Amino acid sequence: MKILHTADWHLGKRLDSFSRHTEQIEVLNEICELAEQESVDAVIIAGDLYDTFNPPTESIELFYKTLKRLSNDGQRAVIAIAGNHDSPEKIEAPDPLARECGIIFAGFPNSVVSPFSLPTGLGVTKSEAGFIELNLPNVSFPLRLLLTPYANEYRLKTFLNAEDDGAELRDILAEKWKQLALKYCDTLGVNMMVAHLFMMQREGELPQEPEDEKPILHPGGAQVVYSENVPEQMQYAALGHLHKKQIIDTHPCPIVYSSSPLAYSFSESNQQKFVMLIEARPGKKVKHTAIPLNKGRKLLRAKFSDLDKALLWLSENPNDLVELTMISARYITAAERKRLTDAHAFIVNIIPEINITEAGATDEHEPIDLSKGIAELFLDFFKHRHGGQEPNERLINLFKEAINTEEEA
Repeated sequence: MKILHTADWHLGKRLDSFSRHTEQIEVLNEICELAEQESVDAVIIAGDLYDTFNPPTESIELFYKTLKRLSNDGQRAVIAIAGNHDSPEKIEAPDPLARECGIIFAGFPNSVVSPFSLPTGLGVTKSEAGFIELNLPNVSFPLRLLLTPYANEYRLKTFLNAEDDGAELRDILAEKWKQLALKYCDTLGVNMMVAHLFMMQREGELPQEPEDEKPILHPGGAQVVYSENVPEQMQYAALGHLHKKQIIDTHPCPIVYSSSPLAYSFSESNQQKFVMLIEARPGKKVKHTAIPLNKGRKLLRAKFSDLDKALLWLSENPNDLVELTMISARYITAAERKRLTDAHAFIVNIIPEINITEAGATDEHEPIDLSKGIAELFLDFFKHRHGGQEPNERLINLFKEAINTEEEA
């Protein structure tokens, strides 16, 4: 049995003013081609299918077309769960029609998938909240999946019928998974977990969530789940949420974040993206291979104190999305900014970084002259905070606009 594990598509994602839709078309086409080349029996998408609860129409259309292609007219199972960016209701809305193509959605941790069978031989034979067993065409043994779409801690406890008695969420999840695994997951089939959670080893280093990612670990979110909470019957755990490919643990099985298909924030600069190919047999250790994805623009960060060197670097990376930090004793002039933006079509941010030493900053506090007007006080404050550097014209005009709006109110 061959399975492709991917996650965190974030369809509809933008990087500042730059749409990523064309890149998403290209990389999803690449994933479809890999599924076809490897003749995989199932595709797992471990959450964050969209970037927002209300994705643009073009992203919804891309999502359904991609899943339809991946399903290969019911020859291949496609299983997609909701992540913390997704609306679980919207994810499950097309379920009756999707099942006719072999596409299975789970929006909630307690979702129950109705059993079905297609003429191809693909179907769900057993189902319970948080669990499905599938027959796959041309495979003589079943695929069992523990499914845990994202929900915050309160909703997860509610879905799992757990009384709020102070028990930790990870222990409640572990008990639920254990019960399902004991009931369904013997050595006559392939047993896997699919979850959109923040998982780590108990004594391990806390993985970093990407910049701009809606965090799971926050008050009201969901706590860290430990790899030791995964039932021993599992042969692979397909995770979503963290955008970097990483193997969290190898015990009791490979517990893997596949990565997002594209770099979505500058914290992912120069980060190679992957899908995971799993080859599995009942009762055996799985073979898992990271297959690199090559489509989409790279995200690059660079710092320069010399404008000409910055322009040279931009000319050497003409097709990448870039974040440029310019170090200077003063703010960038409009003419300098124009030279940079004219030299490169994909500059996302130009960040001025004031060199305090060169700017002649002082730690001495001068008395505040309250007889000055508010505009002069703002100017003094800005110069004090930025080593004597005066605000540029755009910032001054913005401040004046804010003051005028306040006065009118």
